[in-house]
Amino acid sequence: MSHPPRLSVSPYFASFALLAFFVAPFAASLATAQQTSTSPETSTSPETSTSPTGTSVLVKTDGDGEKFLLRHRLTPNQTIRYEVTHVAKTKTRMNGVEEIANVHTTSVRSWTVLEAKDNSMTFDHQIESVAMTQQNGEKDEIRWDSVSGEKPPSVFSVVAEQIGTPLATVTIDGQGNEVRRESHAGSKASLGMGSLTLALPEKPVAIGESWNVPSEVRARTEDGQVKVIKIRQVYTLKKVSAGVATIAVKSQTLTPIDQESMRAQVVQQLSNGSLRFDVDNGYLLGKELDWDETLVGFQGAGSMMEYRARMTEELVTDDTVKSATGPGNPVR
Repeated sequence: MSHPPRLSVSPYFASFALLAFFVAPFAASLATAQQTSTSPETSTSPETSTSPTGTSVLVKTDGDGEKFLLRHRLTPNQTIRYEVTHVAKTKTRMNGVEEIANVHTTSVRSWTVLEAKDNSMTFDHQIESVAMTQQNGEKDEIRWDSVSGEKPPSVFSVVAEQIGTPLATVTIDGQGNEVRRESHAGSKASLGMGSLTLALPEKPVAIGESWNVPSEVRARTEDGQVKVIKIRQVYTLKKVSAGVATIAVKSQTLTPIDQESMRAQVVQQLSNGSLRFDVDNGYLLGKELDWDETLVGFQGAGSMMEYRARMTEELVTDDTVKSATGPGNPVR
């Protein structure tokens, strides 16, 4: 009789969540965004309006509909910073013993644009600072703040080594597809936090239209084999107001999962939430993702896991975007 692969459950998920703010930005999409229309087709002969950088963002058709061309637009020497907060609580019960693990991480990450021309943009990505808290069961809470100057606890040492130095030099196109990457540190796993850049549709989209981004995650089966799980991120343009697009995102699992032990490994790698994108200036303004999962029997009869988490990412507004081009690329 086979048994599920054993995990040191709560500490495992706590550590897994703790590194999420580092790991998530390195998930590269496996294919270009695939656009799927959920609204009626509009007629041709469009009129267009342009952003300050000269790229069309609004397409007006002969009918009543409007479509928006969503594109990343960066300028040389521009720096964009985000504050990322990740809070996770994992409750597990095995053989009648319940344990709770809590993780709270706040970090500041940045892009420094090295080059931007035509449809190609290259930037360094790095983590500038991080404050972390972890508690497993009845054990003492462990805290560390990188700006304190104190030596990090061993559980945070891997993270500490990667602060303040570029984790990767990445080149993307206007859709956010990675053209080239030179990894210096970090991981390429996903954890459902989304890729380093938001994948945008090839063509203009109307309110209510969606586009898909396929990807893969890996999970270990009960007999120890590694299985590839195909998923897709479904993005839907919900509204555009004052130049800000609100986009919903939801993960869909395409590969059937018939083992709860595998499902427990996959849940954190799925996304469900919303994003805000500056249509005029071409960069992400914010992101909010939530997890609320309960798994029964993931490590045999009588086992249970509850996973509750939230991740938010917000553009830092104080001296956030510095550009050699001056005021032509303001922060909305």
